[in-house]
Amino acid sequence: MSKRIAFIGGGNMASAIISGLIKQGLPPELIDVVEPFAEARDKLQASFGITAKSEAGAFLLDAALVIWAVKPQTFKQAALAVAPHAIGHLHLSVAAGIRSDSIAAWLGSERIVRAMPNTPALIGEGIAGLFARASVTANDKAFVEQALSTTGELLWLDAEDKLDVVTALSGSGPAYVFYFMEAMTTAGTEMGLSREQAHQLAVATFAGASALAKASSESPQVLRQRVTSKGGTTFAAISSMEDNDMRALFIDAMYAARERARELGDAFGAA
Repeated sequence: MSKRIAFIGGGNMASAIISGLIKQGLPPELIDVVEPFAEARDKLQASFGITAKSEAGAFLLDAALVIWAVKPQTFKQAALAVAPHAIGHLHLSVAAGIRSDSIAAWLGSERIVRAMPNTPALIGEGIAGLFARASVTANDKAFVEQALSTTGELLWLDAEDKLDVVTALSGSGPAYVFYFMEAMTTAGTEMGLSREQAHQLAVATFAGASALAKASSESPQVLRQRVTSKGGTTFAAISSMEDNDMRALFIDAMYAARERARELGDAFGAA
């Protein structure tokens, strides 16, 4: 990869993508970053040798791809500042909720791709759902895929509203896993293990079960049933969860996450 790439926002997700680009061989001098916070700029300098700018400028004119890694609440303000320097550019947004209609209106470009990654991208184990507007070419898509390739798996979607579902499932999903890890660690500690022992067991269990699910041709339901002998210990645990409607509560939680993604688009995406 030898094309100049610009980032608007220099936080954790931007850093994950930047790290991957550099591993691919993109020189740091071909990466521009606009980051208003001095502490984040200093971190980019220390980590990658990138001198980030505090505000947008003419240097963005040379970017082949502009990657938006800003909070939904600040997207519009940042976009209006960038727009004069990025007319017609290819843009990739990783901001939750903000719809491509709004992004296109703010930036004056129809070459918009939206992505919803997740935090395991920080170690190259993430997954991102992507949606491209009609004006995005096959070459544009290939360039976006290359830019994101080291962050994990990529999944193209045929309708933009499905990104809200991706947000609820995999975008927020790592927090659900960590939440259950917390609960398992707490229960293990209450029942006599040290916190370190319970934590190790919980993390290894999620990692192993995920690896098994990925390697198996069988559904999670079948894999669960194979571990759940009637009258056994796992059966007792699953029965307790079902008696407390845990499945329904968890599904409700995902609907709440999807609704919040829609609300973010409504609240901060007005053109």
